[in-house]
Amino acid sequence: MKHKFWKWVTNAALDAFGSERTLYLDGQISDETWWGDEVTPKAFKDELNAGSGDITLWINSPGGDCFAAAQIYNMLMDYPGNVTVKIDGLAASAASVIAMAGTKVCMSPVAILMIHNPATMAYGDKAEMEKTIGMLSEVKESIINAYEIKSGLARTKIAHMMDDETWLNARKAVELGFADEILFDKNGEEPEPSAMLYSPVTVTNSFVQKLKPKKPLQKVPALPWKSGWHGSFIDRRTKNNGYDFSTAREAQEPLGCGESLPGYGPR
Repeated sequence: MKHKFWKWVTNAALDAFGSERTLYLDGQISDETWWGDEVTPKAFKDELNAGSGDITLWINSPGGDCFAAAQIYNMLMDYPGNVTVKIDGLAASAASVIAMAGTKVCMSPVAILMIHNPATMAYGDKAEMEKTIGMLSEVKESIINAYEIKSGLARTKIAHMMDDETWLNARKAVELGFADEILFDKNGEEPEPSAMLYSPVTVTNSFVQKLKPKKPLQKVPALPWKSGWHGSFIDRRTKNNGYDFSTAREAQEPLGCGESLPGYGPR
């Protein structure tokens, strides 16, 4: 029988969150085991519904198949009891989507949550590549739905974070709404230091910008000014452009002999 990436434990007594059962999700959420003969979505659902009461879900996973994660997310969202998610190591990629199904999401102070764009491998001609791009765009939008429901962030902001492959520590995840509290934190009521997030794309772009040579400032020559111009640079030749300022022109002081307006020859 193929190895399952989840494990159920029935608690002898209610845990700290009042859960009767504990679900452990460890390792890769693999499409090979998910779509195998024994390890299927139906098998997970049957085990989920085999008991009742609240559930505590521990996650330590680098991610895996996004469609398997989507089905687990749906099953947990549809479960009648509360689901308390505890991220004790890593919830990256598809695993972060599953974490969003928690009624409450808690992170260890040393845990990491990572979100990024979906990826795949494709083979074929230009038309096949365009279909793959379209598919990935729709998958990304579906993943944003889960992040948006949990965090309340704008879809554009979430999309940019996925583009940058963003890594969140516990405090930043709580600050942005991806998590609700930090495990083992007894000073939650006290002011906390600023949280940090890490984006390798942003760091690289910032470094590249610093390496670019700075262009020297170019001096712009000042326009010549005559006391008799009264702020006008227009003479009778503007009639050729469809404008007649001759009346206004006559009210101005005439230029001296040989003087010219900017952009025109001597009068």
